[in-house]
Parts: sequence; C-alpha cells; structure tokens
Amino acid sequence: MPQREHSTDLRREPLTFRHRTGVWEWPGRARVVGILNLTPDSFSDGGRYLAPDAAIARAEAMAAEGADAIDVGGQSTRPGATVLGAEEEWARVGPALAPLVKRISLPISIDTYSSLVARRALDEGVAMVNDVSGLGVDPELAEVTARAGAGLVLMHSLGAPDRIHVSRAYADMARDVSALLGERLRLAESRGVPRERIALDPGIGFSKNAEQSLEALRGIPRLAALGRPVYVGLSRKSFLGARNGEPVEGRLAAGLGATVAALALGARIFRTHDVRETVAALRLAESLLEPAAEPAEPGARA
Repeated sequence: MPQREHSTDLRREPLTFRHRTGVWEWPGRARVVGILNLTPDSFSDGGRYLAPDAAIARAEAMAAEGADAIDVGGQSTRPGATVLGAEEEWARVGPALAPLVKRISLPISIDTYSSLVARRALDEGVAMVNDVSGLGVDPELAEVTARAGAGLVLMHSLGAPDRIHVSRAYADMARDVSALLGERLRLAESRGVPRERIALDPGIGFSKNAEQSLEALRGIPRLAALGRPVYVGLSRKSFLGARNGEPVEGRLAAGLGATVAALALGARIFRTHDVRETVAALRLAESLLEPAAEPAEPGARA
C-alpha cells in the first residue's frame, strides 16, 4: 500500500469505528478515552480507585471533563507488575463494572488480554475490549468480542505478559509495527470481528525503549495506512521523561505535546489519565489543523 506524503491528510479521510453502543466517525473530532485503573500497583494512580464508589466517582469526573469512553483495567501493565490469573483480575474489575455501565452514559472499555475476563465484562455490558497483547496472548478474545458485537483495540507488543516491557531490536520501527498489527488485524477478522470494529495501537512504551517509542509515534502515518483508526496511549509514560528525567507527576506538558503531534500524524483516539487537559489540547489543535476557509471573491454575497 503506498505511503501518504502528507500525514495531516489522514485526518480528513473517511473512517468509521463501531463499538457495541455506537459509532465514531471521521472526519470529525478526535476521541478521548479516560483511564480507570482498578489496581493497587499501577505506575501512576495505583490503589486510588479500587473501591467501586471511588471508581464510579472518577468515571463521572472524567465524563464531565469531556471523555468519550472509559477504559477499565485490573491488570497493571507497568514494568515489573505481577501477572494475574483471570479470576484475580476479574475480582478487581467485576464489582465495579455493572454499576459503571448503569451509571455512566459513555461506552465502557475493558483493558484485558484474557478472553475469560473479556467475556464476563461483555456480559456486564461493556462496549469494547482493549487488548495490550494484540491477540498475542489469547486469540480466543477475538471470538468473544465478535459474538458480543463489541469494538476491539489491538496494541503492538511482543512476548509473554511478564516480558511485555523488554525492549527489542527492530529493523524498521514503522514497518515492523504496521506489519505485525496488519497480521493481527487479519487474525481478528478471520475470527469474526468486522474490520470496522477494530482500532490499532502502536504500543508506545511496550516492547520499546524511549527512542523506539518516538520512532513508533513517527510511524503513525504508515500504521494509519492500514485503514483503521490509530489509538494511542501516551499519558504519563516513561519515554516522556527520558530526556529530562521528569517523574510521573511532571510529564503532563510533554504528554500533551506528544498528543498534538500524534493528532497531526493521523491518530484519532487518545487514551489518557488527564482527560480535561487532553481534550483542551486536542480541540485547539484541531482548530489549527483544519484547512482555512477559502476567501470570498470580491463583491460576493455571504
């Protein structure tokens, strides 16, 4: 497939992402997915929202800040995190999911690579599944998603869950990421997930060091050329602080800069802890990136 010369053109090409409760269409505004970690050990907010009441309050706050969906996860994917069994993962997310679906008017996403957890979450009414392994751990997850008519996010990463953060060697980052995700896209389709229900995530910070993560961001146009919306998670990740040593709490400005750059390169869906700030940055960037209106001819009537 030929490469696009102008990455911003990708933002104006017609594209649809269907999930279980609706559809996102482009051209149109970028979508923002708020992160809700129901874990004791996440790198940024571990333990803050474990109780169902706290989780619901946080989801309501993100909805008020402009989120388009809420992504709920019980398996921490920070470096060194303990890999849970499906039952333990479900014990973390299960109590909050039913009330979240009932109380929050936004689509709810489940962040899991387990088909068992995904099936139970879909039974509770979640609208999409976010698989950080890109079907590399449990391909049956695709069939579970297909049967429910849900959306599916496939992320680029390599290796078993306990080695998902080990950086690897790549011959060409953009080519390698798009090649693997192209294979996983076809795998998902072969297991019943319609193409219009799939989004692709380059996996920033997963199986990549800081410089490789930047290369993966630069490769968004090639990934977008697969014809599916590009979904990115940049929020508070270590690559943002690699050059100046910023800790987690000091990475917001760099994250917003990377978000705007990713938008210009063709990303359409953004997963973040910082919903209000991300929405504000994207809306302003969109207004600047839209083509200027043609000037009226002299003497023409408005």
